[in-house]
Order: sequence, then structure tokens, then C-alpha cells
Amino acid sequence: MYQYQLSNGLAPQPAPSQKGETSGGTLLVLTSEELARQPAQEAKGDMVCHTPLARDAQICKAEVRRGYLNGTIVTPRQAKSGETIAFGYLLAPGLVVLCDDTGTARSMVQRLHKEDPRRSWTPAGFFCGFLALLVDKDLRHLELLGDQLSRMEDQVTNGQLEGFNGGMMVLRKEISRWIKYYTQMDELVCELQENGSLSDPEAQMFHRVEKRMGRLLGEAKALREYGLQLREMFQAEMDLRQNRIMKILTIVTTIFLPLSLVAGWYGMNFSGMPELTWKYGYPAVIAASALIVLLCLYIMKKKKFW
Repeated sequence: MYQYQLSNGLAPQPAPSQKGETSGGTLLVLTSEELARQPAQEAKGDMVCHTPLARDAQICKAEVRRGYLNGTIVTPRQAKSGETIAFGYLLAPGLVVLCDDTGTARSMVQRLHKEDPRRSWTPAGFFCGFLALLVDKDLRHLELLGDQLSRMEDQVTNGQLEGFNGGMMVLRKEISRWIKYYTQMDELVCELQENGSLSDPEAQMFHRVEKRMGRLLGEAKALREYGLQLREMFQAEMDLRQNRIMKILTIVTTIFLPLSLVAGWYGMNFSGMPELTWKYGYPAVIAASALIVLLCLYIMKKKKFW
């Protein structure tokens, strides 16, 4: 468990059990295992135990309780260990608790401390800064997803259709996760604005974060629309390829249909057919068949069938 002093630029504090160190506001960062043991902090232990466990987090949400706010955050990102980055949080007067099993929260706190080591944070102000930092690089990630879609579009344009469905399915699922994430985060920020008892500067900070969530949500939805258009483009290319195949089969069938008629006609072997006993009957049929093929090809070329 790590403890930081909000009023002193998120400076680390030593043992959390020492008296008199939480007057300026305290930030606790701990794991689900530590939280499950209900760590006790002087005069605040009962409050800490209401923090949701990160390992049980399923969605992004904020819940208003008597005297505090708590909830969970589940991001589409994964830590280096492969675990989904998720948090449980609690906001109370003079106290912020973050439950994290991946070490991400501690890294973010250190980054906020490094950016402004002298800043005095309020619980709501810190959490707003934490949310802003959480989505700080998301636009770049969405741009990378857009680049992948652009490369897939180039492949479709060049007729390279192999493996398209598998790649598109992976991208569609990922984009859907980001849309779901931003929708839930937007609701979370709105809930905090409505029930967080914010000061004017804090309300402005949350409003900026809400607008940023809205822009990211719009960007993710635009990627989803791009994916749908790309899917339609792929289907059109597949239909065009199938039409080419059917066109070739139609041409071959059309050419050999008269030849099939000739073969069937002379295959009847009636005794009254003079061509059967004619000396030049066989070469004449060959010449007629070749003439029919050439005539069919000429007509099709003239009609621009290919």
C-alpha cells in the first residue's frame, strides 16, 4: 500500500498509521488483496473498506453513497502482464482511495507529482486529473486503429482480399470496446458532476474532461462507421470478383452451346443424313465448328463482353 499527501503535491508519506499526517487530504493506492484485508487507517478505516475491488470490476460506473462516492473503471487497455487495467475508487472528504492490481495507478500518481510537485490537490481535483491522464494518449491509439483500417482499405483496393474478414473482426471488436468504454466514462463523469459537490474550478475541470470524453467517443464512432464502409467495399469487391467468374462461365457456355447442338444433331445417325457418308463430312463439321466459335468471339468482342 502506498500513501500520498494531496495538499503537498502528492508527496509520498511514510507509514499510514502515523497520526497527524492526513489533515491535508490523503491518497491511498493499494491492491485488491490488500483491500480485501480491510487495511485500517486512523479514523478512516471504515471508509476505506467501501472501495470496490479492482479484480471484481466489470464496467465503468460511479455510485453516490452517504458521505462518499465510489465505483469502478475498466479500460480496454492491458498491462505488460496481460491483465486488463482496472481500478476501484472511493472519494470522500479528505480521502481518495485507488485499488489497482497492475501498478498503473501508482505510475500515474508519480507522473502527476512530477508534473507539478507543489500543487495542492483536493480529492475531486485529483480524481479529475487522474481521469484526464487516463485518456491522455487515447487519441493516438485511435489514430493507430484508423491507420490499420486505411491499410486494409488499400489491400481491398488492390484486390488482396485474403484474411480480410479475420482482421476486420478483430478491429471491430476492439473499436466496440473503446466505444463502450467512452460511453461509460462519459456517464461516470456526468454522475460525478451532478453529485460530487464540486467547487467552480473543479466543475470546470470535470467539464473539460467530459468534453474530451465526448470527442474521443465521436472519434471511436467514426472509426466504427469507417469499418462498416470498408466492409461494404470488401463485399462489393467480392461481388465484382464473382461477377467476373460468372461472366467467364457464361462466355464459355455461349461458345460451346452451338457446338453441343451440332454434336447432338449429327449424333442421331439417321440413315438419310448425306453428311455421314460424304467424303468431306468430317472436315466440313470441323470447319463449321471453328467458324461458329470465331463468330461467337467476334460478336462478344463487338458487344464488349470483355
